[in-house]
Amino acid sequence: MAMTYSNNMTYSNSTPEDYSEYNLIQDSDSRFQLCNNNNVMTFSQVILPSLYSIVFIVGFIGNGLVLCVLVKYHNRSNVTDVCLFNLALSDLLFLISLPFWAHYAAISEWTFGGFMCHAVTALYMMGFYGSIFFMILMTVDRYAVIVRAHNSLFSKHRSVRAGIAVALFMWALSLGASLPTIIFSKVKNESDGSTCKVEYPQGTAWESFSYIKLNIVSLIFPLLVMVFCYSRIIPVLMAMKSQKKHKAVKLILVLIIIFFLFWTPYNIVIFLKFLHKLGYMNTCQWEQDRHMAMQWVETIAFSHCCLNPIIYAFVGQKFRNLVLKILKEWFPVCFGQCTTIVSEFSDRRSSIYSRSSEISTTKIM
Repeated sequence: MAMTYSNNMTYSNSTPEDYSEYNLIQDSDSRFQLCNNNNVMTFSQVILPSLYSIVFIVGFIGNGLVLCVLVKYHNRSNVTDVCLFNLALSDLLFLISLPFWAHYAAISEWTFGGFMCHAVTALYMMGFYGSIFFMILMTVDRYAVIVRAHNSLFSKHRSVRAGIAVALFMWALSLGASLPTIIFSKVKNESDGSTCKVEYPQGTAWESFSYIKLNIVSLIFPLLVMVFCYSRIIPVLMAMKSQKKHKAVKLILVLIIIFFLFWTPYNIVIFLKFLHKLGYMNTCQWEQDRHMAMQWVETIAFSHCCLNPIIYAFVGQKFRNLVLKILKEWFPVCFGQCTTIVSEFSDRRSSIYSRSSEISTTKIM
């Protein structure tokens, strides 16, 4: 998501880093200097395609399995499953854009044309915001189920139909948040090849607004919601007479910690870009360090979508059994014996704990 100054002084951001050999930056004395980004370009061309490919493969398999299980066993679905389905769908949309960005990084040129520039940017942004919004929705849903379970208003509106309506609203929010980036993205033919980047009109506050929006939407607001909801969920779980409450509490803490660790570095660099827009840290060294830091923190943040299936789905015993069941149908030789062992282990555990004291990890988490 580079802020690359071209000769007409327009700006780009909110899509993965642009890969240009030189950047023209304005120093504190209103002079311009040409900064060499050869080291950054070398990293981009060699490392980034590999990292993006790994994230794409792992995330596509995990989120694809979640979608397959939810579609195949949709007759058992509830509001939590609707949220989980849309979270996996958001991650898949986001992941589909990564091969294009990997190719862009590898050859430092956009070769897919103007329509694909808009389309890939739309997939990237819709998946980005959709993933965050549905994580927030799942957190609020858990709060409603556990903390507000006695409230008839919450119970009344937790039907699958209501969940679908809320999911559509979340997709509308994702589209609204993505539209400025989609509209202002364009292909530009430059001396060193074509680029696909976001160029906001000169003299407007669109760029500054986009940085602040990213910080609020991708870190501050989700973190506040998670801390508020889970700080009230944990005492309720601890008061329950269940053998699984400690595991549920640990998983909640893991959710918050992982989200914070994966998204905070990315948002720090975004905020530093905002400071750069205001005229601070205008040196070539700063420009090179920022570009290199953004490459790493973007990849770390992107890989969070690979963990979503593990965190939100596979940790639940019921969901995990369904995954193994569907894998056994597809690959009976590889997963047949594994499924049998898991089933025997589950039966043995169920004979130890009574059903009345069992907390369903899928429902709670």
